[in-house]
Amino acid sequence: MDALEVRPDPRDRRLARYAAAAIAASLVEAAIPSPLPGVKPGLANIVILIVLVRHGWRDAAWVSVLRVLAGSLLAGQFLAPGFFLSASGALASLLALGALQPLPARWLGPVGRSVAAAFAHIAGQLLLARLWLVPHDGLFNLAPVFFAAALVFGIVNGVVAARLLRDNAA
Repeated sequence: MDALEVRPDPRDRRLARYAAAAIAASLVEAAIPSPLPGVKPGLANIVILIVLVRHGWRDAAWVSVLRVLAGSLLAGQFLAPGFFLSASGALASLLALGALQPLPARWLGPVGRSVAAAFAHIAGQLLLARLWLVPHDGLFNLAPVFFAAALVFGIVNGVVAARLLRDNAA
C-alpha cells in the first residue's frame, strides 16, 4: 500500500503563517486581564485585516476560522461558551467584511473596515449571548459599553494594520 503524501502549495504555507500569527495574538490577548468580561482588543483582527487587503476575503476567512478553532483548542475552550461567542463574532465580522469588500479602498480603508468588523463582531456576540446564555433583554444595557470598546479597538487595530500594510508594501 502506498503512503498518501500531501504537498502544501505556497498558498497553504502563507495561510499557515498568517493563521499562526493570528493564533499567537489571540493567546497573548487571552493572557491580558480584562476590566469587563468580553472586552478585548482583538489583536488577531490586525492579521485578518492584513490578509483581507493583501489576499482577499477567502484567505481572510480561512485565517479567521483557523484562529478560532486552534486558539480555542490551545486555550482549552473548545466547545465551551467562549468558543461559540468567538465563532459567532468572527462569523459576523467576516460577513461584514465580505459585504464591504466591493467598496474601493479609497472609500473605506483598513480603519473603516476594522471598525465595521468590530461592530459586527460585538453584535454577533450579543445576539448569541441573548439567544443562548442570557435570555433577558437586560443584556442589551451593556451594548453601549461593548460598542464603545469596539469603536476604540476597531480604530486602533485599523491604524496598526494600515501602518503595517504601508510599511511592508511590496
